[in-house]
Amino acid sequence: MTAMQPPATEPATAKLHDCRDAYSQALEAMAAADPRVCAVVNDAVSSTKLKSFSQKFPDRFINVGIAEQNLVGVGAGLANGGMVPFVCGASCFLTARAMEQVKVDLGYSKSNVKLCGMSSGMAYGELGPTHHSIEDLAWTRIIPNLAVVVPADPLETAAAMHYALTHIGPIFLRISRMPVRAIHPEGFQFTLGKAPVLRQGNDITLMANGVMVSRALDAADSLALLGIHARVLNMSSMSPIDVDAVLDAARTTRGIVTAEEALAAGGLGGAVAEILAVHHPAPMRILGVPGVFAPTGSAEFLLQHFGLTAQGIHNAALELLGER
Repeated sequence: MTAMQPPATEPATAKLHDCRDAYSQALEAMAAADPRVCAVVNDAVSSTKLKSFSQKFPDRFINVGIAEQNLVGVGAGLANGGMVPFVCGASCFLTARAMEQVKVDLGYSKSNVKLCGMSSGMAYGELGPTHHSIEDLAWTRIIPNLAVVVPADPLETAAAMHYALTHIGPIFLRISRMPVRAIHPEGFQFTLGKAPVLRQGNDITLMANGVMVSRALDAADSLALLGIHARVLNMSSMSPIDVDAVLDAARTTRGIVTAEEALAAGGLGGAVAEILAVHHPAPMRILGVPGVFAPTGSAEFLLQHFGLTAQGIHNAALELLGER
């Protein structure tokens, strides 16, 4: 048994970012350059950070009120009229209440609508299970024709927003409000269907998306102290997923650990397991919320509660490698 080392910690001076700021800034920049860009919101102007947009582009700002099914339907109508609507709302309500519209009006109809699921995962914390959005990845990634993206930091959020404008067809961007540090370089370009390799390694592969990516990097740092070289993949593109990167990890490392701020069933772990089961079975561990309603508490408490931390990823890697 190899003694565990504490994960490396980010310096106290590291700047943390709310990815909603990058999303709203990107949306305003695109609207200034392209008259087709508009925003549709469900009476959540503050939490979607669209107040500035509404003031700068009042004729391209549509507030449908607390009516998520209308929200998606209006977005589909605008797209049919030649606009490029960014349909913005809390992910828990946008996906759960309007899933039929997402399926039929967007996926089946291939409408050019950009869904922005805000404050996803367990970011709402103290508002409890009704506001946690931990099922959204399992729901959305199985809708045909719907691209699904989970940005990891502000740079990738902005890049994914700009990509969404060029993408023909519906896309779901899962945007968190939990503070994260920047992990991508300036000028980062998002590519749908590709998983950026953030760290090379041939002992084990850590796959994560969203707020869990920085934690996977920290786990790789702590594993390196034990002489374990972990590859870290940012699996921000959930649908389509980077099949080649998954299979390469299965073939060239001793196992895979997935980590997501979502249900362990149906999301990133499920997508990776499906690929492995069909093409190249390999040992893996799936970290996420284990099939329960997440309780009420701060977002950081909830991540700790479910082991969605650098230490939790570190421990899962050691367990998989048989070194605990």
